[in-house]
Amino acid sequence: MNTIAEIKSNTQAKMDQSIAAFKNTLTKIRTGRANPALLDTVQVDYYGSMMPISQVANVSLLDARTISVQPWEKGMGAKIEKAIRESDLGLNPASMGDLIRVPLPAMSEERRKEMTKLVRNEGENAKIAIRSLRRDANEHVKKLVKDKAASEDEQKRAEADIQKVTDKHIADIDSLVHMKEQEIMAV
Repeated sequence: MNTIAEIKSNTQAKMDQSIAAFKNTLTKIRTGRANPALLDTVQVDYYGSMMPISQVANVSLLDARTISVQPWEKGMGAKIEKAIRESDLGLNPASMGDLIRVPLPAMSEERRKEMTKLVRNEGENAKIAIRSLRRDANEHVKKLVKDKAASEDEQKRAEADIQKVTDKHIADIDSLVHMKEQEIMAV
């Protein structure tokens, strides 16, 4: 049987994880600037098994609009280049000896708007996850009261505390969405 304190700390931890997952999702959404995390989703054939590029090459920034990919083994360059070109990111890599340069094309106004919509949508999904955690926590607290392990006063206090934590996390998501939107719209 969980105590109210355990329910509150578990809920807080799960909400923090939701925020971390949301931040991770945001790094993969493209802005006008280059970001090595953009290539995290691209897989390359490495001796018969599919691996993320970051596990077969050094991925870094050359400048604000160019990602450089330095394969660790000779002969991987062509495979990496092909994987990036065939990904759904719309990137056109260019080899220069062992180094692969991945210039990021400037985003059109329409593409920027699509990206902000995507950010808002991901933000809503994150808020839904937070609210669902709040609902679960409140149900656990109600069960304690029903099983006579907690009083109704304790339930009211616990629900108020859980609501405060929920509000804080929702506000965090809103501010992350706002910052990402500004990053996308900055030319």
